[in-house]
Amino acid sequence: MDNILFPFDEPRKIQKAFMKQLFEIIKNKQNFLVHAPTGIGKTASAISPALTYALDNKKTVFFLTSRHTQHLIAIETLKLIREKHEKPFNAVDLVGKQWMCNQSGVHNLTSSEFSEYCKDLRKKDNCVHFKNLKYKNKISVVVQAAIDELKKEGPCHVEKINQVCHQRDVCPFETACLLGREASVIIADYYHIMHPGIRDTIFKRLEKDLNDCIIIFDEGHNLPERARVLLTTKVTSYVVDRAIKESRQFGFDEMAELLVRFNDILMDLVKSNLNLDIEESLITKESLLDEVVEYGELDQIIADLENVADEVLETKKRSFVKSVADFLASWPGPEEGFVRILSRSFDTKGKVVITLAYKCLDPSFAMKPLLKSCHSVIMMSGTLTPTNMYHDLLGFDNSDTLVQEYENPFPKENRLNLIIPETSTRFTTRSQEMYDLIATKCNEVVNSVPGNSAIFFPSYMLLDEVYFKMKNLCEKTLFLEQHGMSKGDRGDMLERFKQYKDSGAVLMGVSSGSYGEGIDLMGDFLKAVMVVGLPLSKPNLETKELIKYYDEKFKRGWDYGYIFPAIIKTMQNAGRCIRSKEDRGVIVFLDERYLWNKYFRCFPRDWHMKVAVRPAEEIKGFYNV
Repeated sequence: MDNILFPFDEPRKIQKAFMKQLFEIIKNKQNFLVHAPTGIGKTASAISPALTYALDNKKTVFFLTSRHTQHLIAIETLKLIREKHEKPFNAVDLVGKQWMCNQSGVHNLTSSEFSEYCKDLRKKDNCVHFKNLKYKNKISVVVQAAIDELKKEGPCHVEKINQVCHQRDVCPFETACLLGREASVIIADYYHIMHPGIRDTIFKRLEKDLNDCIIIFDEGHNLPERARVLLTTKVTSYVVDRAIKESRQFGFDEMAELLVRFNDILMDLVKSNLNLDIEESLITKESLLDEVVEYGELDQIIADLENVADEVLETKKRSFVKSVADFLASWPGPEEGFVRILSRSFDTKGKVVITLAYKCLDPSFAMKPLLKSCHSVIMMSGTLTPTNMYHDLLGFDNSDTLVQEYENPFPKENRLNLIIPETSTRFTTRSQEMYDLIATKCNEVVNSVPGNSAIFFPSYMLLDEVYFKMKNLCEKTLFLEQHGMSKGDRGDMLERFKQYKDSGAVLMGVSSGSYGEGIDLMGDFLKAVMVVGLPLSKPNLETKELIKYYDEKFKRGWDYGYIFPAIIKTMQNAGRCIRSKEDRGVIVFLDERYLWNKYFRCFPRDWHMKVAVRPAEEIKGFYNV
C-alpha cells in the first residue's frame, strides 16, 4: 500500500481495502465487478492502483466514462497524483472526435454523418487542421509545440486540449492521439473501446495493444444498454425519402429510382405485417433481402449507394444515401442475439413514419473481445446490484472474475428511506383522480422538507399531469425538466434551483432524464428525493423479445429484461440526494408496487425501508422541524 500512488494524504479504511484488492486483481490479470456506493471515492481508489501497476509494467489504463463531470474528476485526480508523487507520466482526455472538431456546423450531424464528412474532408485534403498535423510525413513543428505545451501543463482536460489546438489551427483529436501514444492513462467514452470499428481506429492512432490495457468502466450499470445500442442499426421512411431527394438533387436519377423501389418494399412489408391494431412486428432477414436482390446483388447496391454518398459529401456535411447504405450492410448480420422489427409511428405533423430496425439483444457481443484480450477489465458503479446480473449479461467468466459489494460508508442515521404505498402509476390505475392523489402526496412531502427537493417520474406525460395539478398546491417554486432541453438550458435551470436551498424549491424531472442520474448536489442543495412510480420499459416488441432471450439464456427474463433495469434507474435517482458523509436527506418511493416482493427485494439491505402512513410527520421528525 505504501507504493500505491494515492493522491491524498491518507486513504480511508474502505479505500485501502478497495485499492489492495484491485491491485491484486490487476497483478493476477483478472477482471473485477465491484458495487461501490457513493462516498467510497471510486475514482481515486481505482485509478491509483491501476496507474501504479501500469507505470511499473508498461501498461496503459483506459478510464471510461460517459459523464463530463467524471472526465473532470479523473483529470484532477491524475494532476494531484503527479504533483504529490512527482511522477513524470502523461495522460490524455478524449471525447468523441465530432465534439473536438473545429469545423463549423459539425455538432448538428449524427455520428455516422460526421464520420463520413470528416473522412471526405481528409481524403480531398480540404481540412486545414488535419493538413497542419504533418510536414514532409513528420509531425509538424506546430503540432509538436502543442504536444509539448500539453505535456507541461498536463494532465489536461479536453477543453484545454481544444483551446491549445485551436490557437494553432491543428486537429485536437489527432493531436490528442499523438499525445496518447506516450500516455499511461487515457480517459475516454465507452464507445471508444466497445465499438469494434472505432476501437480499431483509436488503437491504431494511439499505437496501443489491447493486451497491454487495463480497462476501467465507471458507472458500469449503463454498460448493458450502451452495448446493445452500439450494435443496433435502423432506417426510417423519412431517411429513405430524404435519400431519394438527395439523389435527384445531385443528378443520380437511377439511384433515386432504386431508392423509390426500396421505399415501396417498406410499404409492402407494412401491408403484409401491420394493420390498424398492430403497430410493430417481427420480420425475417429474408423478407427484406428477397425483395431487394430483385434489383441487383446486395453488395453492388451498397457500393453504388456509397459512391453516390461520396459525391454528396463533397458539397454537404451529411448524406442520407450513406445512412441507407450503412443499414443495408448491417441487415444480413447474425440471427442469434439479434431481432429484426418493423414498426409504424407518427411524427409531430401526423405523418406516418416506418422504421426497420436490426436490434441487438445481447450486450456480451460488445464485451467479449475485451474480456478475451485485455490485461484486466474493471467495472464499477454505485448501483451495480445485483452483480450476478451484470456478470451474466456482459459475459464475464467465473474462472477469472472477482465480484465485490461494498457497503454504503455514510452514516445510516443521516438518511430516512420511506415507501408511500397509497398510489400507483400502473397503466390500469391511471386517471385524473390518481394524478390528483399523486400530486397531493408529492406536495405533502416537499412542503415538509426544509430545503430543496427533487421528484422523478417514469415519463414526461406523467410529469406534466402531476405538474399541472401540483403547481396550484405547492408552497415552493417548481422547476420543470422539459423534453429536448439543451445542455446549456439544463445547466442554467440547475443553477437557479440551487439558489433556493434556504427557502426551498422543487425540481421535477424524469427518471431516465439528465437530472435523474447526472447531477451531484452536495451539502444543502438537495434535502429530499421522491421517486414516483416505476420507470419500467414500454411493453413493446423489443422488451418482450429481450425478456424471452434472457429467459432462454439465463432463466431470468423478467428480472434481467424488465424489473432490475427499472429498479436500477430508481436507485440512481435516489442517489442524487446524499453525496457525502455530512449530507442528510429523505428518500421517498411513491407507489404501492414497492411493497410487492419482486420489487421490495431489490432494495439494498442496509437501507432499512419504512412504510410511511404519515410521511409529513416522519420527515419533520427526521429534520426536527
